Amino acid sequence: MTPWPKDLAHSKLTGVCAGIANRLGLSRVTVRIVALLALILLPPFALAAYLLAVLLMPPRHELKRWLD
Repeated sequence: MTPWPKDLAHSKLTGVCAGIANRLGLSRVTVRIVALLALILLPPFALAAYLLAVLLMPPRHELKRWLD
């Protein structure tokens, strides 16, 4: 199973939504709107899921090599 990397090149905060959008083949705006709606409707769950994703999702390998 391949990891779901963060997309730091298209990030607004940490690149989680952009990474999820790239992996699922969706628009980054769509994923960000869904994340915002989840944060409004289910704040504790959405915030915990986002923070968990920030900690668990690795950066994309191309950017990781460039940053090292």
